[in-house]
Amino acid sequence: MMQPDAPTHGPIVGEEFRDDLRPPGALNAQARKALSAQELQPFTQLDDMRSVGAMAQTGVLLAIAAALIVGLWGSPWMLAGIALMGVAQHSLFILSHEAAHYRLLSHRGANDLLGRLIGMSSGVSMCTYRVTHRLHHNNLYGSEDPDTAIHGGYPRGKTYLLRKLGQDIIGWNAWKTYAYFFGAPAINEDTQRAIRPLNDTSPQLRKAARQDRYFVVAAHIAMPLLAYALAGWHGLAVYLVVWIVPLMTALQPILRLRAICEHGAVHDLSSPLTAARSNRTFGSLANRVLGALLFPHHVNYHLEHHLYPAVPHYHLPALHRALQARGVLDGAEVRDIPDTLHLIFAPRKPKSSTGAAHA
Repeated sequence: MMQPDAPTHGPIVGEEFRDDLRPPGALNAQARKALSAQELQPFTQLDDMRSVGAMAQTGVLLAIAAALIVGLWGSPWMLAGIALMGVAQHSLFILSHEAAHYRLLSHRGANDLLGRLIGMSSGVSMCTYRVTHRLHHNNLYGSEDPDTAIHGGYPRGKTYLLRKLGQDIIGWNAWKTYAYFFGAPAINEDTQRAIRPLNDTSPQLRKAARQDRYFVVAAHIAMPLLAYALAGWHGLAVYLVVWIVPLMTALQPILRLRAICEHGAVHDLSSPLTAARSNRTFGSLANRVLGALLFPHHVNYHLEHHLYPAVPHYHLPALHRALQARGVLDGAEVRDIPDTLHLIFAPRKPKSSTGAAHA
């Protein structure tokens, strides 16, 4: 589908995020006739002020977390600030995801500049992520989906997932996360084939991704040097504890758990209605608390996002209601978050063709 801010002649091949409307089947036919182009159009309209509001909300959360860490410096309670900073940094990741979809700001240049800066602050090359993420959207659970290595094959058993999350919280797996965001190939464990997310990408995106990676590396060399120059060893220590430690530890299990909640332990890969999951963040207290921790900026509406990736995050709740009113979500993967956690922590299932080497 053409993005609203794309040239009038249509999206450039190798840069578009395609709507997930698969070959006919009962559920897919249901998805295809859900909304006409005219009905969908209001949901794809960009509202820069709403994006600014989302960025301001994240900025406030970052400031509160930083103040907690500094105010509780040296106390065990400082860990609460580090945990909150991980939640706030995850919120930044979601804003960078919006920019990767060209959904953050209506002006394409401003969208990409801000998206790159947001990603850069967390060690992520937004332009490289755009390349990788296109492959995930356009080949969900297919042989070219690099994210199957993260969320495929679940449930794998409670012990397995708890071990992975434990490794994440101590920073053991952080290098794998950043290798992914720098475009490292994923390995399919069944075929042992490396998935390199470049073949379905325009030369312009490849060039931008390569350049962006240099800027990210340069920024993360410059920032600790700047902290030291401004406040000596104490300034460097504050920078590392306030920013880098949460990136390496608290953020990591959040990224993993959200990704698995979105796609793990699904029962039918033939339709986006069942290969992606929306997790309710309303209703019960558990839904609300877990939603605040795992799903900022409406990212819980992941099924809807895969159906129509041109819809910005602030329109996803209304899109969900529209699809629900038409019965499109009947039989789809829409669950309370505790139910999703029960599925992904369930005993290991027999090995299937959807398995992949886990990140």
